[in-house]
Amino acid sequence: MKNYIIHNPWHIIEDQFRPEHNEFSESIFSIGNGRMGQRANFEETYTGKTMQGSYLAGIYYPDKTRVGWWKNGYPDYFAKVINAVQWIGLDIQIDGVLLDLAQCEISAFERRLDMKAGVLYRTFMAKMPNGVVVEVTAKRMYHLFQSDTASLQYTLRIVNTDAAVSVGSYLNGDVVNRDSNYDERFWIPIAEDIQDDLVLVTETKKTQFRVEARLRNVFYVGGAVQPSGNRRKETLYVGEELHTRLKAGESIRMEKYIAIVSSLNHPLDKLTEAAKFSLEKITSTSYDELLQRQADAWARIWEESDIQIEGDIAAQQAIRFNIFQLNQTYTGEDARLNIGPKGFTGEKYGGVTYWDTEAYCLPFYLATQQPRIARNLLLYRYQHLEKAIENARKLGFSNGAALYPMVTINGEECHNEWEITFEEIHRNGAIAFAIYNYVRYTDDSEYLATHGLEVLIGISRFWAQRVNWSEQKQQYVMLGVTGPNEYENNVNNNWYTNRIATWCLRYTLDVIAQEQAQQQDRLYDLLSRLQFKEKESALWQHIVDNMCFPEDNERGVFLQQDGFLDKELIPVADLPTEVRPLNQHWSWDRILRSCYIKQADVLQGLYFFEDEFDENTIRRNYDFYEPLTVHESSLSPCVHAIIAAKLGKEDKAYEFYLRTARLDLDDYNNDTEDGLHVTSMAGTWLAIVEGFAGMRVRNGQLHFQTFIPKNWQSYAFHVQYRGAKLFIRVNQDDVEIKNLSNTKISIIFNGEQLLVEPELNS
Repeated sequence: MKNYIIHNPWHIIEDQFRPEHNEFSESIFSIGNGRMGQRANFEETYTGKTMQGSYLAGIYYPDKTRVGWWKNGYPDYFAKVINAVQWIGLDIQIDGVLLDLAQCEISAFERRLDMKAGVLYRTFMAKMPNGVVVEVTAKRMYHLFQSDTASLQYTLRIVNTDAAVSVGSYLNGDVVNRDSNYDERFWIPIAEDIQDDLVLVTETKKTQFRVEARLRNVFYVGGAVQPSGNRRKETLYVGEELHTRLKAGESIRMEKYIAIVSSLNHPLDKLTEAAKFSLEKITSTSYDELLQRQADAWARIWEESDIQIEGDIAAQQAIRFNIFQLNQTYTGEDARLNIGPKGFTGEKYGGVTYWDTEAYCLPFYLATQQPRIARNLLLYRYQHLEKAIENARKLGFSNGAALYPMVTINGEECHNEWEITFEEIHRNGAIAFAIYNYVRYTDDSEYLATHGLEVLIGISRFWAQRVNWSEQKQQYVMLGVTGPNEYENNVNNNWYTNRIATWCLRYTLDVIAQEQAQQQDRLYDLLSRLQFKEKESALWQHIVDNMCFPEDNERGVFLQQDGFLDKELIPVADLPTEVRPLNQHWSWDRILRSCYIKQADVLQGLYFFEDEFDENTIRRNYDFYEPLTVHESSLSPCVHAIIAAKLGKEDKAYEFYLRTARLDLDDYNNDTEDGLHVTSMAGTWLAIVEGFAGMRVRNGQLHFQTFIPKNWQSYAFHVQYRGAKLFIRVNQDDVEIKNLSNTKISIIFNGEQLLVEPELNS
């Protein structure tokens, strides 16, 4: 763990430079705006430990798969969001010596992320090898108000002597990914132009995404704008330099304004026009005005999604950090985009989509944004349905069976570990559960008819073919799967997978029956197009009625899979601390034979389907599995926090909340330097709203069952639900509920039915 981020309710602060942890800090201080984003790399040259990272949402490359043994069904490539044009770069020389903090004596340093206003700040004072002392202040924004633009302001002051200063500002398209297979480079040059603005046009190999970056530099010395400097262009590079001489105490200020547009969003012949238009919009105003527009845009976000905590600054900072990263990763403006597990903060996982979106992120956007934002997350999967059918066909399934990929950016599977690609099929269930979750929350039943049912039928057809009848058990079984606990592979009858499969089948049958009663003609047209036969319904019902669910009747718990009790059950508490995390110390063979659980597995099912089980059943399973769980997945603590809260285990709920909330800020798993765990950040929100506040949707009503951690004075949040907007504050002694909409709403609060009248009319 690391513990050097200063606790502050609205800011992430690093108060001194720690070169050995610079890549960790680059992840923590990342910024973005849903369309693009960047790690917190330095503007000036830095030869120390760093990972360059600048990313454009939806722009990807199919990197050649690198596996030792090829298996039928493997995809040919791993799609990844690739490192894009480096636009922040500055080459600064003082009396002919390059400014490089790796070569300087640093007397003061601060990196600060203002989450309230969406601005990254950095200041430092450093003595260069030639004895010149410089003081630098830098500000950087990815504009939330205009998502194809960004800007920075960089001020350098010479402290102790007169000096010649040279500043070069550039665009560099010759960038690489650290995780590139076979060290391949992904961009080819199209055009470089330095006549007006600095312009760099590049194109991805294979996928042929065209990107135009248009940069305008403004230099100030003594507050006066300087004429444009010397310009030069090379392949994949354009830049300009300004040379001046400063007296001790004088400063030079640079402002960089960038527009980055792509063929993903514009026709090729309109790229230049779009880039010019966007750049003019941000350069027609002052930098201070841009800062204000950015603050205003973030204020609107915080008004809907902020969670306020009194009495615990570490917890307050953590929840805002998680909410901030979620909102700058995904804004919902484009249904072709989704939420990568690392967002714009690193290369790991390729920036692509996992089941995390549906299982963890969707509830956050449902409650904090307009319904269309969450609907776009569902449309992303609907648009990929044909690819899901194609993925299943490659594995031998037929008749329109759909298997959504474990990892994707365009609907095709691009993951190449057999135990995941072929076996971690529970991801299919998360897609179906997201449709159910969306409809029950928004009451948008029309989505079921126009989009959702077709997806549900494809998924159900997969489940019906994936099971087989066991003569010995006289039940349907599901063989050779990997459940959410990836510390077990190729197991039979994973309880969670079997449970979510039967739930999908049952839910699909229910939706068909609902449509039969309400829109018979529309249903007939859909079923005819899909060549759906009545015998499929009968088979699905038979599977639902006869599925195998491993259980230990003596303990009264569901078994994670057949034979789980053959393992040696040693609690995690008895493990030496020096072997944790297991995946960094044990062989994979040893992990697979152990009883240790990476993340909620049986408990994931009890979280999703808690209304199907009584509290004692949930308690027995929690008490059995939690002591065996190592929580070495970022997705694990939040589910345990929610269930612990439901069971009245308040101290445990708080412990798991802190772990999920400060997972990256404190680097619990020693892996944040690869990038943040963005999708699990939604779990932090879930831990408070569904955990501490106990929010559920039942029978078309919001339910709350609240508690408050002992060391908190209060916590408060907003939720939107079917046209109403509620503000809820939970104190140690009482609660406050406000209806901030024009729609009255009936809720169940701590067991009592309340009709909450609109506050706006009172």
